[in-house]
Amino acid sequence: MKTNRRNPLKRWLFRVFRRNETEIHELNYLFWECTWRCNLSCRHCGSDCKAESHVVDMPFQDFLHALEPLEKRYKPYTTTIAITGGEPLLRQDLAACGRALRQHGFRWGIVTNGLLYDEARHRELVAAGMGSITVSLDGLEATHNWLRNNPHSYQRALGALRLIAASGQLTYDVVTCVHQRNLLELPQLKEVLIENGIRHWRLFTIAPIGRAAANGDLQLTRPQVEEMFRFIAETRREGRIDLKFSCEAYTGDYEEQVRDSYFFCRAGINIGSVLINGDISACPNINRSFVQGNIYQDDLMEIWDQRFQVMRQRDWMRCGPCARCRDYRQCLGGAMHLRSAQGENIMRCLAVR
Repeated sequence: MKTNRRNPLKRWLFRVFRRNETEIHELNYLFWECTWRCNLSCRHCGSDCKAESHVVDMPFQDFLHALEPLEKRYKPYTTTIAITGGEPLLRQDLAACGRALRQHGFRWGIVTNGLLYDEARHRELVAAGMGSITVSLDGLEATHNWLRNNPHSYQRALGALRLIAASGQLTYDVVTCVHQRNLLELPQLKEVLIENGIRHWRLFTIAPIGRAAANGDLQLTRPQVEEMFRFIAETRREGRIDLKFSCEAYTGDYEEQVRDSYFFCRAGINIGSVLINGDISACPNINRSFVQGNIYQDDLMEIWDQRFQVMRQRDWMRCGPCARCRDYRQCLGGAMHLRSAQGENIMRCLAVR
């Protein structure tokens, strides 16, 4: 049964903190969309990546040149570069890129499906200074492989996670896209993760973007969303594995129960991205209409300082159902990746009241 555990003082203090973070807006987490190539064809892919992309990989030197203003502005190792795609492990120069990033004072990590992550690649990337990694595992074997469209994906991803967890050298988590086929598998999946020494787990729902927009069966119903929140809350109370809901949405009465802090969409506030064609935006899943500049014409830090107002001043999101919502001060209209080019919310509110 849901319990309303709202703490008004903590929520007020959080809003003060969020306002300060927005005013300071340090760029301390930067995605690099290094490739659109991918070795899987997942049913829920937001980018609709393919094995042979028509878009060539971004030359690393172009990206490194764009980072020069950050290197001058911030102290070493205060900004983390999250290398994503597509599938970053398809880049044969990935370790060389990471090594150069460390030499220039940046932490770095990758987001991967784990299909190519074996012991040799693990040693190579750790030796190049990789400090963090996120691997996807989307249910038990049959369900995961169905979603990922590959019969070997589950075993490869689980093998990668075993290797990562056992090494003790990396900050890591496993992420699970929760949908109608895997919701009831979450308790079993939890036991699989614990049995394999995996201690950090994050859940999120699937946004109707990319391929997922054509597959309505991936969207949870309102009762299923609440069931997922109850599972997260109960698992966190158990304390056997560090589970949290992602930063994708405000959860209403569950805010104090499903994550370590309150919902905070940091897109354009602390989080930026350089996309495959050089476009400068916030997290890569945001609609491309919100692009703020391009590294081939603009200085990355000048764009960061002078633009992104659409993400730092979100009063424009107080429209439609949000205009009448008593929780708007806490939510600010939700996550930027759920806004269309016209500013409309493409997904229903997940808040439970």
